[in-house]
Amino acid sequence: MSKKKAKPTSSTICQNKKARHEYSIEQKFEAGLVLSGWEVKSLRAGRAQLVDSYVVIKDGEAWLVGAHFTPIISTCTHTLADPRRDRKLLLHKREIDRLIGATQAKGYTCVALALYWKQSNVKCEIALVKGKKLHDKRAAEKEKDWDRQKQRIMAAT
Repeated sequence: MSKKKAKPTSSTICQNKKARHEYSIEQKFEAGLVLSGWEVKSLRAGRAQLVDSYVVIKDGEAWLVGAHFTPIISTCTHTLADPRRDRKLLLHKREIDRLIGATQAKGYTCVALALYWKQSNVKCEIALVKGKKLHDKRAAEKEKDWDRQKQRIMAAT
């Protein structure tokens, strides 16, 4: 008799909540990541951060810069683990061209929003974003507060 493993409740590894607050999201993309073995083990343990990460296009390739993957102590000792190395993103040529055009011409920025599992592969959700002004951030905060109050009122009745 074979036992089935319990599925995890969420496939999300980590999110960049700061980016969702600082920027207005225009368009999202799903990209694969080129990782080494210790990085995959670290992601399985949930030890990644996307706080100051962004995407750079160099020589027609997309790179994730600034993501921090904390090495696990039990990983292989003969390899040097660099937690902040640049990681290559796997995108189609059309998507890379769209990112290049938007970031150079229209003033957009490209940031990483989340890392998650899709089957056995790690995917990175990246987005073309534009910076929010201070009054936009305040309006978004007021709207969140009002939504919370509505939920409390509805729950009370």
